[in-house]
Amino acid sequence: MNYSVRVLKMGQSDVPGPEVYWMSDFDRWETLYFYMVVIQGGGKTVIINTGPPADLTEMNQAWTGYGGPRCRMIREESEKPGAALAAIGVRPEQVDYVLITPLQSYATANIPLFRNAQICISRRGWIEDFHLPKIPIHFSRTSRIPNDVLAYLEIEAPGKVRLLADDDEILPGLRARWVGTHHRSSVAYVIKTAKGKVIASDAFFKYDNVTAMRPLGIQESMEECYLAYTWIKNEADILLPMYDPLVMEKHPGGVITGV
Repeated sequence: MNYSVRVLKMGQSDVPGPEVYWMSDFDRWETLYFYMVVIQGGGKTVIINTGPPADLTEMNQAWTGYGGPRCRMIREESEKPGAALAAIGVRPEQVDYVLITPLQSYATANIPLFRNAQICISRRGWIEDFHLPKIPIHFSRTSRIPNDVLAYLEIEAPGKVRLLADDDEILPGLRARWVGTHHRSSVAYVIKTAKGKVIASDAFFKYDNVTAMRPLGIQESMEECYLAYTWIKNEADILLPMYDPLVMEKHPGGVITGV
């Protein structure tokens, strides 16, 4: 099974250079684009991440609190999930699977919009990043899964939640591999396409993280980082960093590959 892959921009933010590149670029800012990845093939529509909350207030208070006003999330109306999907002819009810990486509100906030979708989350991340962290987590629970989303996942539609093993097949030609690095819930999704394997993950923010082996700045494990990047570099035919504006330059219109 070969899939088509494209990205939709859900918003953007600037961050200090060391957030992207470990202990370097202190005098630089890096722009991040937050993407939803749309995967289609075999009669299925799959998305990776659902876009940030409708109300950006809590997120921006936290982000500007540590990085200043330049760090705030900026989003156009056309970048809201419903509008962005409509622009490519997809309605939320047509989405069959929602894949999450990581458990952060910019990825999880719109899960309830996709009422017919199975929600795929790393089992390890579900435990260690949310329900039973091994160490105290420096950001709030609602910044990971907002209250309305948690109610949907655990009360309204728990049967739609699928917890993924560290190496798991979601559909033929679509796999998930736990990679950690950024968060305990960070996953790399391996997508079979006519142009080879596309690997999408938040474990690398930008191409250079992997291609130049420049460790991610905002990370939880240097060991996981090197193991992930070595595997991704060897495995991927096409890299898909979840936050790099260069994706749009390399792939006009956000189209990574057709079927």
